[in-house]
Amino acid sequence: MTVDAGYESVFGPQVPRTGDESQTATFALASAAYRDNLVDDITKANNEWHKTTVKEGQGWAGGLFKPNLGEAFSRAVIDRMIGDGRKPLIQSFGTEPQVVVDHCLAAYRLRRARDLRLSTVMLLTGVLFLPGLLVWLLVFVIRTTIDKNPNKRASALATALLVGVGALAVLFLIKSPFTGIWGWYARACVVAPVIGWFWAKQICDSAAKDLRARWDGLIAGSSVGAQVPEAVPSSPGETQAEQKRQSLARLSAEQQSNHVFYAGPKGILGMGTRWGSWQLAEDLTPADPTREIHPFRSWDVIRNIEARLRMLERNTINTGGFPKASIRHWIVSPIGENASAVTRTEQSADIEAFQHRQHSIQDICNKQQFGSGDRHYLGVQWTLWDGQLILTMMITVTVLHETLRIEVTGHALGPVNSLFTGKSEAPTKEVAKSFKPWETRKVNLPLVPTDEVVRLTVRAPLTWYPPLLNWLGGTIVLPEPFGLRHVWADQPWRHRFMADDAMRAATPVLRVVHAAAIKVLEDNGVDTEKFGTRSAFLSTAVQDPSPKKADLYDA
Repeated sequence: MTVDAGYESVFGPQVPRTGDESQTATFALASAAYRDNLVDDITKANNEWHKTTVKEGQGWAGGLFKPNLGEAFSRAVIDRMIGDGRKPLIQSFGTEPQVVVDHCLAAYRLRRARDLRLSTVMLLTGVLFLPGLLVWLLVFVIRTTIDKNPNKRASALATALLVGVGALAVLFLIKSPFTGIWGWYARACVVAPVIGWFWAKQICDSAAKDLRARWDGLIAGSSVGAQVPEAVPSSPGETQAEQKRQSLARLSAEQQSNHVFYAGPKGILGMGTRWGSWQLAEDLTPADPTREIHPFRSWDVIRNIEARLRMLERNTINTGGFPKASIRHWIVSPIGENASAVTRTEQSADIEAFQHRQHSIQDICNKQQFGSGDRHYLGVQWTLWDGQLILTMMITVTVLHETLRIEVTGHALGPVNSLFTGKSEAPTKEVAKSFKPWETRKVNLPLVPTDEVVRLTVRAPLTWYPPLLNWLGGTIVLPEPFGLRHVWADQPWRHRFMADDAMRAATPVLRVVHAAAIKVLEDNGVDTEKFGTRSAFLSTAVQDPSPKKADLYDA
């Protein structure tokens, strides 16, 4: 496999290569497209709120046509993220979903090239000698069924079955009951599928080494690019390539949306659960009893808070301090805890390319503070630990009657599940030593086992029509509402330093928010004594070192 630094060549859109340390989570998810684990392993990555399931195939055919993890993951992600008529997606903060999709397309393309060669093998050594192929397939299905039994005797029986059938095949070749041309055809029916298996094994081994090299390259951070020429139309008549290019562009636009969804105890989808909440609420009374308060709006407070937050990275002591944060205005919509979809608007008077326009954000901030409708939040977000930790502090300001309330909440999205971060391992097994049976040693197994060669070769002709293959062998069912990052994220609280970072960020943000708000109040003639006292109390409370499940109300 040839690799080069920088960007991929002209064979597709330019995709950033690995080596960008902030993209560890992106490349971990992308590596799943090249993996050859069991498809059922995807359920090990489930978290408390989002469950990926595996849809089983049709009876005995399920074992023969069942996909592995990489095959099922690539197909499911491609269909869900750029498929025709797909549902809206949740943003993948800290990752680049287009890069993951590009690698899924690249892995699918590599497997299609392998399957084309395997289909040729299947035609020349299988379909033309169908009676022998069916007999050998029956033997392998029976052997695989027996071999699934954990009993060692069952495994020995499965091996004995294959050896016995092989012996019968040799006897059949030596003394066939048929004569003439049919006798030679009968012998060919026995031998051709075996020759086809050896031929297919060479193809499968070569493809497996290529896929594993890309898998390991993404995890290690070496230069592995995704070639997706099918997403670059070379002429006006290439409608499929143009549709794929438009789907990728729409995916990128949706990723930049400033519209997010609050799903009850699940928190803000894509940002994680709410682990802390601090509220400052006091009456608006004039500093000078003889004069009225100068009129102001929530947007005036928010705008000053935003200006102060942009100076968070400045530090009086040279200790590193905060990295540059992403500060954005968010429109938050409430959805049900078990909602299966979200609704996004791509273009309207208030929205352009999935993003609320400035006047819409300002109107929601000033007016929609009580009752139904969307709400406005100002968010300050850090992508830390090479993209494995997403910290978001959300600030909202409301004024009801004569009470001003400033609420600061903390959200945390943890690292990608460890299923996606492991490198490939050479298949081995432990066996007892010949003269020291009380000791064991590891022996290397074939990279692509016998049963896997058979599975790949039988599946190959059907890969050109995925719906039939999914029906026969099963597929992955992704959790909804779907976003690449949050559905496979672990909680950060089991990682000591990640938890420390989340809680350390809260205190400086809270103090900056309160100081900025109090400054606006002072400038508009508001008595800030109570606000200052309350702010000092909250500044002490925020140092509580234990995160809570703030969205699980004890009511």
